[in-house]
Amino acid sequence: MMDFQDFLRHQFAYVAIAEFKPGKFAEAKRLYEQAVATYTTGFKGAYLLQEPGTDKAIAVIFWESREDMDANHSAAYDKIIEKMMPLFATKPTIFFPEVVCELQPQDLPHLATV
Repeated sequence: MMDFQDFLRHQFAYVAIAEFKPGKFAEAKRLYEQAVATYTTGFKGAYLLQEPGTDKAIAVIFWESREDMDANHSAAYDKIIEKMMPLFATKPTIFFPEVVCELQPQDLPHLATV
């Protein structure tokens, strides 16, 4: 049974908006996948989105808690990010929002109003 406190907890996300140097997106994607593969405890999933026809991307990584996100910072991760840094055209914008609403397809029928 879930405790009331469980309903008050929200996941956190790491969101990075970036643009890579021309032709470097494929290499950045490969490194992103390697970095995500280092995650363990509290990791809930990751997405890498690309604006079609560009080298612009949004990375979204979901975590059970901010503490889990911080705990997954490792030397292996740092080494991968160091390889990725020269690929950026500009410094990425990074922020850490709280997930306050999550809807799945099965949630939608009972939310619809007629």
